[in-house]
Amino acid sequence: MQNIPRSIESRLRQVLERQKSVLLLGPRQTGKTTLVEALKPDLLLNFLRPEVRQRYERTPQLLRAELESRAERVRGRRPLVVLDEVQRVPELVNVVQDLIDRRLARFVLTGSSARKLRRGPGVNLLPGRLLPLRLDPLSLAERIPRTLEEALLYGSLPGMALAADDAAREEDLRAYTTLYLEEEVRAEALVRNLGRFSRFLQLAALEAGNISHFRGIAQELGVTHSSVAGYYEILEDCLIAERIEPLSESRTRKKLTKSPRYLFFDLGVRRAAADEGRRLPPRVLGALFEQFVGLELLRATRQVSAHLKLRFWRDPDGPEVDWIVVGDERWVPVEAKWSDAPAARDARHLQTFLSEYPKAREGFVVCRTPRRFRIAPRITAVPWQEIHSLLPA
Repeated sequence: MQNIPRSIESRLRQVLERQKSVLLLGPRQTGKTTLVEALKPDLLLNFLRPEVRQRYERTPQLLRAELESRAERVRGRRPLVVLDEVQRVPELVNVVQDLIDRRLARFVLTGSSARKLRRGPGVNLLPGRLLPLRLDPLSLAERIPRTLEEALLYGSLPGMALAADDAAREEDLRAYTTLYLEEEVRAEALVRNLGRFSRFLQLAALEAGNISHFRGIAQELGVTHSSVAGYYEILEDCLIAERIEPLSESRTRKKLTKSPRYLFFDLGVRRAAADEGRRLPPRVLGALFEQFVGLELLRATRQVSAHLKLRFWRDPDGPEVDWIVVGDERWVPVEAKWSDAPAARDARHLQTFLSEYPKAREGFVVCRTPRRFRIAPRITAVPWQEIHSLLPA
């Protein structure tokens, strides 16, 4: 079974050729280990292996001694060192800082959670020393699924794309949710009540894509509003949830939504966490399609430029636009419609947005049409396979 080439690999290699070091974050099973193994590093330490992790937990300074010894033997060349799942031994990050400053090695640090790296005592993410990169599940630029329904039901983790059949995908997705709860939440002691958090995970998956209302989930769980906010923070830190902020600036509207939306990083994992079956009604498929478009736009913005941001726009008393790609000079508003022939009425909120924001010059309706066509002045219907073409240059 062949691995699927990742578009981030060339960028990663370019950074390393410039003698820089990298922090590569990505959820579990997105392919980080496969990617770094392809770099053929001089040293690869995988901290998911207990014997490796325990060795450096006992003596973090051991890494410094090993690389100092290597530098004495091999002069003039900085080795490439990969620390895989480095959040398992966060104390090593400070050792890495010293080794980078002394130019004794180049590093690729990978992690599936930024929580310990951000919150550990005396630990930092080495600003200015590590270039941050993000590895997401497969984007449409890397693989077009056989059907849109396949993407909505099973997501785009590499393992799901390579699975033998739908039954295998279903089993793997269920296992992923269990693995996340056991290894990321229980093992790291992120919450005291795992059963309550498991129920929260299901509710968060069911509410994915909606405007967040912590109070309703708090009442369902019998916890405080702040506890739910903390649970969502765990999902963000463990790279399970993506927080999308609203576009709240307006010259004329005073009641624009200010609450964020949360997207699960992968739609297959979302469905498994929500404990939904595979037979979903059109209404649910339409809501999932909107999330699918948002995730693809989010992944594309990361690949194109750090200056691009994904937002949404909603006036509780009037129009709303599903997604807006916000650049310095140009904004791109996007609506998602579960239709193969959207009409002018499907673009009316885009027309309102275009009239109110000069930086938005053209709007798009992403749908199931086989070919592009003009819906209204400055508004075009676009096949879902072409989402990546919508980003501003």
